[in-house]
Amino acid sequence: MSKSFSLRSVPVKLPPAQRFAEFLSARGKRLTEQRRLIVEQVFSHHDHFDADELIEHLQGLIAQRRVSRPTVYRTLAELVEAGMLRKMVFEARGVYEHQYGYPSHDHLYCQVCNRLIEFSSPELDELCDKVARRHRFAASGHRMFITGVCADCRAKALFGPLSLRERVRVRAASR
Repeated sequence: MSKSFSLRSVPVKLPPAQRFAEFLSARGKRLTEQRRLIVEQVFSHHDHFDADELIEHLQGLIAQRRVSRPTVYRTLAELVEAGMLRKMVFEARGVYEHQYGYPSHDHLYCQVCNRLIEFSSPELDELCDKVARRHRFAASGHRMFITGVCADCRAKALFGPLSLRERVRVRAASR
């Protein structure tokens, strides 16, 4: 996944490792050294990533046997359960992003290059509130994923005169 721009961070009471330790403690588990190293890597910068990309970043620690691959997968699931990460699935690929310490936002997803662009829109927030009120619904948030083709892929005209739907079908079939 490609980085877009970084939204402002949200003030949090606890650093991620401490927040995760509290979550684990409430479940009778502890923050092991392996888990701590994984959490530090995950929250060292904001980017969308999958498990394989995280494992690649941790390769040195894995080679030193300080972190194991199974622990990476288990810790990602626990971070999602703790509400610290959000898992999104794009074309059968699990992609993670920060939920703890990061503001609510939405995404544009390019179906050609898989680029994921974050955006925040007060107008969209207002529209969601208006729709919720119209239906007498107590909304606690929303998630929007707009799919299509990004400007870079459109400019490259990777698929010649094909329509957008045909381009997406061609790309999917080539996998």
